[in-house]
This record gives sequence, C-alpha cells and structure tokens, in this order.
Amino acid sequence: MKIETFNRFENKYLIDENTFSKLTNSFGERMILDAHNRNGKSYTIRNLYYDTEDDQLIRHSLSKPFYKEKLRVRSYGKPSLEDEVFVEIKKKVSGLVNKRRSALVLKDAYDFLESGILPEEKPNQNRQVLKEIAFVLQYHPLKPKLYLAYDRVAYFGKDDNDLRISFDLEIRSRRKAVAFEAGDFGTKLLKDGQIVMEIKVGKSYPLWLVDLLSQNKIYPTSYSKYGAEYKEYLKNEHPANALFKFKDQDLAFYEFASMAI
Repeated sequence: MKIETFNRFENKYLIDENTFSKLTNSFGERMILDAHNRNGKSYTIRNLYYDTEDDQLIRHSLSKPFYKEKLRVRSYGKPSLEDEVFVEIKKKVSGLVNKRRSALVLKDAYDFLESGILPEEKPNQNRQVLKEIAFVLQYHPLKPKLYLAYDRVAYFGKDDNDLRISFDLEIRSRRKAVAFEAGDFGTKLLKDGQIVMEIKVGKSYPLWLVDLLSQNKIYPTSYSKYGAEYKEYLKNEHPANALFKFKDQDLAFYEFASMAI
C-alpha cells in the first residue's frame, strides 16, 4: 500500500553545476542514488499546485508564519487520467516539515479536489490524509493555479535512511493550461546553470556533510519554488501588487485549520 508520511527538517541551497559535480563526486559510498536515478539520468517530477482564486495559500506562506501548508498533486512521469498520482498536503510548523500523501488515479484526484467529496475507498489510499484535505477544501475553495516541473537527481544516505539530498534542475512553470495532460512545458524559473539542492534530515546533519558544505562554502538560503514563481508572477503580470500585505483573516483561518487537522 502506497501510504507515505514524512517528518523532517529541510534546508535549501542555490548552487551551480560545478558545485553539483564537486558534491556528488565527494559522496563516495556514503550516499546512494534514488531508484529512479539508477540509470544515471535525472527523472522528472510534475506538480499541480492548488490555491484560492486570490492565491491565499502562497501569500500566507511568503509571510513566513509559524504554520503554513501547501496542497498539490504530484506525478513521477507523464500521467494519463487512468494513471496513479499522489495528492499531497505539505505542512511546515516551526521549521519541521510534515508531508502526507495518498495515491489516487488522476481523474479521481481531479474530481476530489474540485468537488471536495471523498473518492470511493480503495486499498491503496490513505483515508486520513484525504479527510484532512477534504477539511481544507470545505473552508477554502481551491483550484489548480500552477504547473511546476523539474528534473531531479536524488541520493539517500547508505546507512541513514533519514538523510536525503536532492538536486532539482530545469525548473519550469506555467499558469495557463494547468493540467498534466497539457504537456510538460513552461517558463524557466532559474538562471542557466543554477540548481536547487535540498537536504532533508530527521534530526541533524552528519559531520562529514557539515565538513563538505563548509569546505565548499555552501550556505542555506530561504527558497521556495512556488514562492519564487509567485514573486516573478507578481513582478511580471501585476507590478502594482508586487508588494503585498498578508490579510488578518488569512491568519485566523490558518490558526483554526492547524488546530482542527
């Protein structure tokens, strides 16, 4: 049964191709490639981010609150309406990231997120996650607002399953034709040669990784793919609203949601 729950701390770094090569060449036997990368090539992750008509979820997230969440549908590869995808709710509370997801057939995922009505129960579902999402949909009407995809190379700690290091390249996004079946295309989010590195751990970094980052003068940065895209969207499409304030009623909702879920 494909039920997945993750609780971990995540740090992000913006690096270049040269640094990427240095790091991966230094992993040695400490890290092993993700199963999707066993052929030595990157694999593609496609996401549909759901938000309100006025982008309340991402605006709240960018205000750096104590509690925030994102809702998305994720596919590993190009799905048809009959293929399995993951409906995910990603929460961050005081720096700790909790990601919970359930597998659904894509057409059922679309129907569920549009109607808020739980799909027919099947063995591979995490019903608790679906109920949590249904609760959010009850109070906030969400719709697909952003298609965001990237090519990933990922490693796991050989002796530490909680350690994961991923490298995301060629990040692209679009706000039109926000559906998987429309194809994989969009505007590039990063400059040429830039890569987003994410380090995910259960508690703390191993000493060898701390030393490796220090030797290469690599420091964490505050970065969100969805957040970076939204800032660019405001700057390019709505320059008058590029500086915005988070509304008090948004905060009230999220305080309520965090207690109820």
